Amino acid sequence: MDPIEALKEIAFWLERDLAPSFKVKAFRRAAEAIGQMAPDDVAARARDGRLRRVAGIGDRTLEVIRQAVDGDVPEYLAVLRERAEAEPRARGGLVTLLRGDLHSHSDFSDGGSPPEEMAHAAQWLGREYLALTDHSPSLTIANGLSAERLEGQLGLVEEINAGLGDGLRLLTGIEVDILEDGSLDQRPDLLARLDVVVASVHSKLRSESGPMTRRMLAAIEDPHTDVLGHCTGRLVQGSRGTRPESVFDAARVFAACAENGVAVEINSRPERQDPPDRLIQAALDAGCLFSIDSDAHAPGQLDFPRLGAARAEANGVPAERIVTTWPLERLLEWTGRRRG
Repeated sequence: MDPIEALKEIAFWLERDLAPSFKVKAFRRAAEAIGQMAPDDVAARARDGRLRRVAGIGDRTLEVIRQAVDGDVPEYLAVLRERAEAEPRARGGLVTLLRGDLHSHSDFSDGGSPPEEMAHAAQWLGREYLALTDHSPSLTIANGLSAERLEGQLGLVEEINAGLGDGLRLLTGIEVDILEDGSLDQRPDLLARLDVVVASVHSKLRSESGPMTRRMLAAIEDPHTDVLGHCTGRLVQGSRGTRPESVFDAARVFAACAENGVAVEINSRPERQDPPDRLIQAALDAGCLFSIDSDAHAPGQLDFPRLGAARAEANGVPAERIVTTWPLERLLEWTGRRRG
């Protein structure tokens, strides 16, 4: 087995299972360290122990490399694979119908990996499409994209797609902030060029219901909006602590989503689990579409939609109302419906 691929796959599974970041980084650092060497040199140094003296190589990563160059699947990787294969998704269900993901971040904003690495991880997972939706300018804490940086990213996405071959399309997109007046935080002409626009509230989350409802309705009615992202903004666990739900008139907001064909995101991040079940039910009753998304900020997190799919299935959301089960051609027809 290729030792670089083994190290990267271990990092993926650890990241996906929410292991501490230092463990994930150790395997990625090791992959980078041997990536500059010839394969025969890696094998020789691994077998005689010299590789341990290379910066970025530790005892566990050396063991993985040794087993890989000897032609074996490293034991540590085998354990992680077995753990994943034992999960319910192996028995079918809604998760097996997911084709794509409309919400992910790269190191262009607050993600930890370049777009190419995110695209290759999505391709490895069997996704048919992945939208690259880095943040917009007003979210400075997340290094939001100026118009100029977003335009540069569009060219990069085109280059990445040219090198991906069959099996995955990286879609242009943005997670655009819904500003206090309900406008979207990017130039309309640029939003019109994107494949996917996820609109989310990231500021003044404790606003009263009236202003928050008006803010959300204005964004939903904007013809560029495709997906309403993590609608309550809540945090239920994790290193950032907890945060209560934003308050808004759910009946009006979901009615507007249904009327405008805007999908309500089922955000799959474990710390968000947004919207809560009662609001999934309210959106379902209102006739809304849904988008099960990872909101991934790293490659291993691209497998989070398995968690969102489980919540959607538990709430009885039909697959045909989930846009991320649709084939690419149908999805792009939908996102282009109001661009005109």
